[in-house]
Amino acid sequence: MSRQRRSFFAYSSALLGLLSLMAVACFHFPELLTSKEFRAAYNEQFARHLLLVGLAAAFAMGTWAILRDRNKRIAMIGVGSATLAVLLGGTNVQFDEIGKTPYSLGLDWFVISLFFSALVFVPMEHYLGKRRISPLRSGWRTDVTYFFMSHMLVQFILILVTASTSTIAGLAAFPALKNAIQSLPVWAQFLIAVFVADLAQALLHRAYHNIPWLWRFHAVHHSSREMDWLAGSRIHIVEIVLTRSAVLLPLLVLGFSTPAVNAYVILVGLQAVLAHANLGIRFGWLEYLLVLPRYHHWHHARHKDYLDVNYAIHLPLVDMLMGTFKLPPKQEDWPEEYGVMKLETVPRGILRQHLMPFQGGKKFDEYVD
Repeated sequence: MSRQRRSFFAYSSALLGLLSLMAVACFHFPELLTSKEFRAAYNEQFARHLLLVGLAAAFAMGTWAILRDRNKRIAMIGVGSATLAVLLGGTNVQFDEIGKTPYSLGLDWFVISLFFSALVFVPMEHYLGKRRISPLRSGWRTDVTYFFMSHMLVQFILILVTASTSTIAGLAAFPALKNAIQSLPVWAQFLIAVFVADLAQALLHRAYHNIPWLWRFHAVHHSSREMDWLAGSRIHIVEIVLTRSAVLLPLLVLGFSTPAVNAYVILVGLQAVLAHANLGIRFGWLEYLLVLPRYHHWHHARHKDYLDVNYAIHLPLVDMLMGTFKLPPKQEDWPEEYGVMKLETVPRGILRQHLMPFQGGKKFDEYVD
């Protein structure tokens, strides 16, 4: 069936049905499937209400798609998954006090994050998008898988990042500097942290583009042929660990307070999605103060004049200082095409893309398109 005839209701039902089934699994096995850090951000009642909404919407949308004879098999996945979720207890699953385990997966983080991200950005991109692209555009399955992997493995990634930075940070401690920074109000610490972290990230980001073996990892991120809120999820796990370590290290060394670091982490999550989003809003002079979609889209442009520019993820000032700032002055100027210059160097699919950096610049017959 052609992409134009794909039913939004059928695919939405499938997504919500599967997410509801995962949510029920979280209620059954909270110690293994939910993240202790993320559980602190919501309560049980909120999770049950959200599950109820997901189940009701999955049934309603799936039934509507089936009655209209649109993508019936996909709709049946949604209705079937929601039915199984109800049979397994639905919103009535009871559990004892959550025990402690050495490790856990972040399935709750994945379910809630994907639900609200799609709820916000799918309508925004539909009505405010610069390009008319479907949420089910080419490569969306790969990007959802990346989204799933990064959220599910959040605790293990944090362990790797912490292990790679805590020892160095301890050796490079500067008590006087830490005291001076922590004496500042939290809002001032936050602003300084954003600049310091963005500078560290941008320097590493430029290295990704200019050192061949690092580029092979980063090429995975640049292989997306369409830009939307989900495209930013396509990141090799090695790059995730390297980048988060490079950003966290100066924040630890300089001794920013926990509230300031937490505020920065929230900003990273929001701006990373926003920068990749398909939003054609004219932000005017704000584009020179904050990294917004058009700014970062030019970094992803498949254009020889934009191969070594716009590395910042928060502040264009960082690129201005590095001499890598470049943005067409006209607000209506956007890239015509996205992706790596040599498409044949990045294969399709998350598994092959994770193996690709270790294959020495191999060319593939089935590559990103």
